[in-house]
Amino acid sequence: MALKITITSTKGGVGKTTLTANLGGLLTDLGQKVLLVDADVQPTLSSYYPLEQQAERGLSSLITEGVVEGVISRTTIPCLDLILSDDPEGMLQNWILHTPDGRVRLKHLLARFDQDYDFILLDTQGAVGPLQDSAVLAADLLVSPIPPEILSAREFARGTVQMLDRLRPMAFLGAPLGPLRGLIYRMDRTVDARRIAQELCREAYGPSKGAITILDTVIPNTVAYREAATARVPVHRWEPQRQGPTLSARDAMLTLVSELFPHLSDKAAPGVLPSRGTSPSLDKKLDCESQPAQKGTR
Repeated sequence: MALKITITSTKGGVGKTTLTANLGGLLTDLGQKVLLVDADVQPTLSSYYPLEQQAERGLSSLITEGVVEGVISRTTIPCLDLILSDDPEGMLQNWILHTPDGRVRLKHLLARFDQDYDFILLDTQGAVGPLQDSAVLAADLLVSPIPPEILSAREFARGTVQMLDRLRPMAFLGAPLGPLRGLIYRMDRTVDARRIAQELCREAYGPSKGAITILDTVIPNTVAYREAATARVPVHRWEPQRQGPTLSARDAMLTLVSELFPHLSDKAAPGVLPSRGTSPSLDKKLDCESQPAQKGTR
């Protein structure tokens, strides 16, 4: 059964798409089959990685028509597939809002891919709305990147607690909320991550009734993440090593995966990932391609 992870925040511009793409790229290099879902009106994730095969349909067709055929695009990274955002005019939001099962439909539709993938990662828009609600309710686990500033931390705590309180009754419709993990993201060397984490715990843990916890992993603010996005490759491949006290992108992302998914800790060991500019092993590619075609491929 696929583990559904939604990368969410009630604030825009915090790095959700970059985190989603890089997490997906790393998981595939750890031998996992991953489906990315672009649930943002601005289709940044849809163009993050080059496509080997583009599907005729995307997320709108999946949700409004309930069909899984022809919605899966293939990236050039083996075992990393994508459901494109195909709603440039934002009509899907209105459809979800006025459909009785609109907010919970995505959760039930994604269950139809359970046998095809190990992970399904959903990227969301920064604004609160029906589409974001739908992606949040589809998740087994929520991850929220948080800028390392006290004001942003407080805004995260306040906005996230309000979102969870608003959506908690959806459990009666078969869509209970998953736990939320806050991730301090793009941290400067001059910023005290521990102080930010303590502030977040004070502001969020009690009011959320324990639903929000802050990860120990901290993602540093380095140029490698922007460079990798420009090159359209996973950041752990772009920066496998780094001089100085700051963690390399590879080590930072491996640490994050180990904390989020303890069952992958053995696979997230040094020496098992490709270096900059290389691809996964041919054996892994052949293994992925030898599997039955996913329901949504065209």
